[in-house]
Amino acid sequence: MLNSPGRTLYLLGLFFFEPFPNTSIEKDFRILDSFIAKSGCMLTTIFLLFVSNIFMTYAWYGHLRQQEMPLIKAILISWGIAFFEYSLMIPANRIGYKTMNAFELKTIQEAITLVVFTGFPVFVLKEKLTWNYLVGFAFIFLAVFFIFKKW
Repeated sequence: MLNSPGRTLYLLGLFFFEPFPNTSIEKDFRILDSFIAKSGCMLTTIFLLFVSNIFMTYAWYGHLRQQEMPLIKAILISWGIAFFEYSLMIPANRIGYKTMNAFELKTIQEAITLVVFTGFPVFVLKEKLTWNYLVGFAFIFLAVFFIFKKW
């Protein structure tokens, strides 16, 4: 039985031509279903990882703006913020594991972390982003290519 996106398209196709069971059109919709399922999982995973990394970056580095805050207070506040990070990260990993393996999940998470983190020191901590940081990040993104490339 076809999944809902492909099934809907398949039923819409009934108005334009007469499909036959096990024809190439049915196969095409199964391929489309598979693509939608995989891309949906991937996009959901990336979105959840992106939002969780915003919480993570703030939990890990937000206290640097308030050096006068007692350390124990900074730890407790960061721990509270990290709860929201984990509340998004765990579902992201579970959803992503349906279409990616653990190596791919970790790689995409690190790439997203770099994207989110790069804005934090520039806009929040008012630090300068220099060329050597960008080159280093480019090498990390090159790792993403090698991890996801099917050889």
